[in-house]
Amino acid sequence: MADRIDKETVNHVAELAKLSLTEDQLPYFTGQLDSIMDLVDTLSEVDTDGVEPTYSVTDQINVMREDVAQNWGERDALLNNAPEVADGLIRVPTIIDESED
Repeated sequence: MADRIDKETVNHVAELAKLSLTEDQLPYFTGQLDSIMDLVDTLSEVDTDGVEPTYSVTDQINVMREDVAQNWGERDALLNNAPEVADGLIRVPTIIDESED
């Protein structure tokens, strides 16, 4: 089973992620997280002497343009397509409700 990761740690991480785990699920996820940590430990055994760091996997370079605000005059047309508008802004439903914390 788990060597470094215990059930309390898994429970803590689950709470941070706003997940609810049952007591039956804890041993399963504890073992999985411990296996992941073992996999990460194997990376420290790899000899990386003389290996250049990879900063980008492509040779493409970003082309930047001047950041200029332009008024396209489409605000009203956009707001007319929105299902609900409040004070000149598009009103959307609450996605994350932190009142339960």
